[in-house]
Amino acid sequence: MATPPFDAFRYAHAHRRQIVWMSQNTNHIVPPQMIREAVEEALREHRYEGYPYATGDPELLDLVRADLGNPALTPFLTGGGTEALYMIARALLAPGDEVIATDPSYLIIHKFVALAGAHTRNLDIYAPPYRLTADRVREAIGPKTKMILLIDPLNPLGSGYPRAEVRAIAEIARDHHLTILNDVTYRDFSYEPTLAAEFAPEQTVTVWSVSKNCGLAGLRIGGFSATAERVKAIARFNTNDLGVNILAQVAAVAALRSKPKWIGEVVRQTRSNYERVAETATTVEGVTVPVHPSWANMTILDISATGLSPETIQEEMLKTHGVFVRSGNYLSPTHGGKFVRVSFSNPPGDLDKFATAFPETLRTLRARPAPPPAA
Repeated sequence: MATPPFDAFRYAHAHRRQIVWMSQNTNHIVPPQMIREAVEEALREHRYEGYPYATGDPELLDLVRADLGNPALTPFLTGGGTEALYMIARALLAPGDEVIATDPSYLIIHKFVALAGAHTRNLDIYAPPYRLTADRVREAIGPKTKMILLIDPLNPLGSGYPRAEVRAIAEIARDHHLTILNDVTYRDFSYEPTLAAEFAPEQTVTVWSVSKNCGLAGLRIGGFSATAERVKAIARFNTNDLGVNILAQVAAVAALRSKPKWIGEVVRQTRSNYERVAETATTVEGVTVPVHPSWANMTILDISATGLSPETIQEEMLKTHGVFVRSGNYLSPTHGGKFVRVSFSNPPGDLDKFATAFPETLRTLRARPAPPPAA
């Protein structure tokens, strides 16, 4: 009987107390006290026994408006930003429509586009400036183009869009009557956070999340913001008609209330950690850091010159060192075999472990005899 493939996520969850989680861009340095106190109070009050207010906690909706800085737009709560992306694709795309997107990208969105019967036109951005440009977007528009996917900062590369570029792309969308799906999950880490909705509010649907900035990935709460008319059209595909998890809403309120007090230090530590990751990577022969600096809380390490596969590096680092980085294969059909993605909103001790594990992993794998060819 063939040995089943190694399940990195099952292994990581089973050994979660020993794992340095640098694989999913999760945030492990948000001060936990205010979130814990709020959730514990909700548990003591047995708030989980009843349904939440279906349209969302009014304070949470106000906090989202304030956090995005565009009070004219209407926020809508979903079970994480990913659910919002699904709803938007199903509501706004039809069979045969085309979405201008990128490779690499957050490919789950591309899957949702396909479920709507549409398809993505993937522009290769695995070269400087490692993002879309207004000129490339303009050239890619065709008769079936309906949407531009603008992930800013961009998962998995960590590249970001300067304000002038966001404005130029938004103006293209406005002039051609296209929708911008502006995924801003990592905006708090950006050097120049800019919403496309500032320049093209009628054309833009902004997807936001508290998973990464507020460290609430496991609670699965996020949403989208748009004009009231757009929100109504997208909400037809809402499956949470009884409301989003009430404990997640409580935690999100506590996090967004207190965010101005701690987000600056979280971003400072994250950027310092990026420098540590990049410094470590450049000590290893054959490894490069294509994007510098990262505008998010993740980056990629190009390992193509090492002759090693990203899956092998991922497994060795996880099983031997307890450090979980992510193989690039699920993030790029063309270039995924060239890189591992490393996230770094982590305490400094996690970076110490990475700094030991990454070079040692590559030394070990290079010294290991190649497996015999398959019979």
